[in-house]
Amino acid sequence: MQQPDTTSLNQQTACPAPLTQPVALIDYLLVIARYKKMILIITCGAAFLTAGITLLMPNIYTATTLILASEDDKGGLGAMLSQLGGLASVAGGRAFGGPTKTELYISMLKSETVRDPIIDRFKLMEVYKAKYRSDAYQVLNANATIDAGKKDGIITIAVSDKDPKRAAAMANSYVDELGTVAAGLSMSGAAKDRQFLEERLASAKADSERAGDALKAFQAKNKMVNVTEQAKASIEGIAQLRGQLAVQEVQLASLQRQFTDSSQEVKRAKVSVNNLKGQITRLEGGGGNSSIPSVGSVPQLDQDYLRLMRDAKIKETMVELLTKQYEIARLSESKDLSPFQVLQKAKVPERKSKPARARMVILATFAAFFFSLLLTFMRENLARMSQVDRQRWKALLSRKPI
Repeated sequence: MQQPDTTSLNQQTACPAPLTQPVALIDYLLVIARYKKMILIITCGAAFLTAGITLLMPNIYTATTLILASEDDKGGLGAMLSQLGGLASVAGGRAFGGPTKTELYISMLKSETVRDPIIDRFKLMEVYKAKYRSDAYQVLNANATIDAGKKDGIITIAVSDKDPKRAAAMANSYVDELGTVAAGLSMSGAAKDRQFLEERLASAKADSERAGDALKAFQAKNKMVNVTEQAKASIEGIAQLRGQLAVQEVQLASLQRQFTDSSQEVKRAKVSVNNLKGQITRLEGGGGNSSIPSVGSVPQLDQDYLRLMRDAKIKETMVELLTKQYEIARLSESKDLSPFQVLQKAKVPERKSKPARARMVILATFAAFFFSLLLTFMRENLARMSQVDRQRWKALLSRKPI
């Protein structure tokens, strides 16, 4: 009788064939059915617990107001500015490539200058139970959302509070305080410009009177002096340029009081001043301030008269241009222009904005359900774990080598 091959049998016993049967869906369903009570308890418990917690949360109401930064005045003031062209920068818009009005207003709304009156008016130190004012700032910043639309530039001020009436009042107070601060800054700047121009105008009038008196005295002394039309035209041109130069220098001085020398505003004003000086130098023939227009060979008497006539014309032009600037500054100081437009005042909200109780309960229920499923499969896996795997887990947890 043939003996079986013991070597082959031993190999088959030592290396059993791997299990290739996949885990079916029914296996998962059976596990879920086995632990359905635990799954139901965890899920329902989380739902009821979340519902109870949300019911204890106070209702929060949000009031919203909308404002839009006003454009520069295009009426009477704008017409006067257009007559002066580039010379009206002192009283007109000062920012060249700087921050927009919307960005400035948002920064002002978030400043302590605006927040302090609101904290004091509504006694937020007590409402927020803040020990320090910095704590009240933090809570107010969290409850007040201030931002601007990227497309329309409309500033939205949304204030949340437990009291709907207080939320609306605080949102409107932001607008009131912003108007007060913006108007104060605008009036202060206009007053400084008006005072600065007033001093320059008074000095220019005095110089103009002296130059006119000197010209009249020269005419009276020397009876009649004939001046060529070419000389008169040259004097008119240089006088106009020198008057513009004086106004540009006023503008530069005003900008230097507000910005540093490295700012774009000051740099552009300096370039404009240098351009005018270059034009004057070319017209005067490179003689500088002491020269007179080139009018050919004229007697010394005519040259003296031309010099006096030029000085008088320059001073007269300066007075004329500075007077226009001064009137614009006065109008900017006295005219009550609203720095922004209120598109929507905050009303007392009728519905709460948070907490979203239903959403919170639904999210907590789903999270608890999936957590219970995970816990179920973990328990099932532990129950089916072999003795060898258990020992390996124990060794891993105890940090001992296998």
